[in-house]
Amino acid sequence: MVQDADELDALDRGFRESYLDYATLTGQLTAWAEAFPALVRLDSLARTPDGRELWLLTVGAEPERTRPAVWVDGNMHASELAGSSVALAIAEDAIRWHRCDAAAPLFYVLPRISPDGAETVLREGRYVRSVPRDERTNRLRPRWRPRDVDGDGLALAMRVEDAGGEYVESPRVRGLMVERSITDVGPFYKVYPEGDIENYDGHTVPPPGFLDDNAPDLNRNFPYSWVPEPDQPGAGPFPGSEPESRAILEFATAHPNIYAWLNLHTFGGVFIRPRQDVADTGMDRADLAVYRQLEAWAQSLTGYPLVSGFEEFTYEPGKPLHGDLCDFAYHQRGCVAVVCELWDLFRELGIERRVPFVDHYTHTTIEELEGLGRWDGECNGGRVIRPWQRVEHPQLGPVEVGGWDPRVGVSNPPYERLPGLCASVSTFWQRVAAMLPRLEIETVRVERVGEDVHRIEVRVINRGYLPTHGLASARGRDWNEPVHAEIDSRGCTVTDPAQAHSVIGHLDGWGRGLYGGGGSLFFRYSGGNGHRSRIVASVRGAGVVTIRVGSPRVGWVQRAVEVPGDMSSGDPH
Repeated sequence: MVQDADELDALDRGFRESYLDYATLTGQLTAWAEAFPALVRLDSLARTPDGRELWLLTVGAEPERTRPAVWVDGNMHASELAGSSVALAIAEDAIRWHRCDAAAPLFYVLPRISPDGAETVLREGRYVRSVPRDERTNRLRPRWRPRDVDGDGLALAMRVEDAGGEYVESPRVRGLMVERSITDVGPFYKVYPEGDIENYDGHTVPPPGFLDDNAPDLNRNFPYSWVPEPDQPGAGPFPGSEPESRAILEFATAHPNIYAWLNLHTFGGVFIRPRQDVADTGMDRADLAVYRQLEAWAQSLTGYPLVSGFEEFTYEPGKPLHGDLCDFAYHQRGCVAVVCELWDLFRELGIERRVPFVDHYTHTTIEELEGLGRWDGECNGGRVIRPWQRVEHPQLGPVEVGGWDPRVGVSNPPYERLPGLCASVSTFWQRVAAMLPRLEIETVRVERVGEDVHRIEVRVINRGYLPTHGLASARGRDWNEPVHAEIDSRGCTVTDPAQAHSVIGHLDGWGRGLYGGGGSLFFRYSGGNGHRSRIVASVRGAGVVTIRVGSPRVGWVQRAVEVPGDMSSGDPH
């Protein structure tokens, strides 16, 4: 058994300083589960087509006992490896929290949604959006298939000199390809993935597509607002068609106790919140106030802004993305759900904040790209801009390969920046986890009211920030059941059977978000005592009465009291 924080540190497999392969990640999770069996449980949600487990770590004593929980996942897009590191950091910090606070919330951590994809990226360097598989049958047209052409173990980029090429090499940053301008004199290049053309006719070179040979985008495969291809690239044949997304759907549906959801991606240095489908004018005002509070925390703890998915993260204005995980978590599971695009490369390069934020990815100037190239050489060890090597391609003849390796420096932060990133985002998510409802039985009073009859009064309270139903928009979901009270007696009898089971209803939380009404200059009052409720029942005879209060979402709390036959006065218990 691990006894102290130093020994916990000794279990570290380096996730705060590097990007772990599957074996090392599995070793890290296993080490925690073996060292802390009373606090940590490791389960597999599914097995991938390549035979890797989808590991879920549950942090909290009695993991099978239902109570409010938060969810963390990462690395659903194969190249976004920093998500796994940050998820593991959150898990480690959750273990520390639970070791000193038995009331800490339950954590579900799925550090790597796409272990097959991540392993391919780590080993081969090739681009994979989510998973390295393609089961489509209509694959007869020409398409690019990445392959290591020059034998260096990586499949990066390939350039071919062509008078009609769209790219030139930057005269200021050697090896960096930038878009051609009208005044450039060449040589000009076509830039393709390092690899081969499947179904090549000897003449036609197809344009590369980011889903050419890895069709499903897991973040388009969830059921809320799902639409099929080609309306939504990467959607998959149907919602939940992939084992990775289906496993998450099944677990989340079976665990309504999840109140908050963090979906970790890279890159950008921004949090993205609902709604994805409408502007803030169409969003529940109470939900929006909660998200404004998250925005304040995100800015102060991480330096990242928190933006609306619809207003700042639609690649085409007015055309939302479909089938993403955050939408599922918010709309269908009632979670305070956010996406985090880790690693603020733009701020690192001195690029000012753009509105909408998504323009950072599509409106990059040549000067900014050259700034990236200089930064890579000066601050990143030249990990991104690789030298070009001449080789003979079996289909295209003389080509050059290398050039661009975004894994460390673009898609993910340099290893040296990981510790600070892990610490700041983990602190932010612990702050969110502290918002969860906290249902308690505040007092139980037993009072004799007649011959052999006693009155039991139970007062219940929610001490948490969030109400027991979570977000206001989730209150009407039929699975989001109100709080119930059950009274079980041994040796005595409840006089009115209807009192043995009663509906309390949802209990308010004390939090109202930021600018949710409590800070008004002209009306500064509380919202009443909707965070408390009272249950009254009468029992006949002597014995033990057990009061159980809760719901499938908030979990259950209980108290047992003894009703003695000779009780003559009311004493609180």
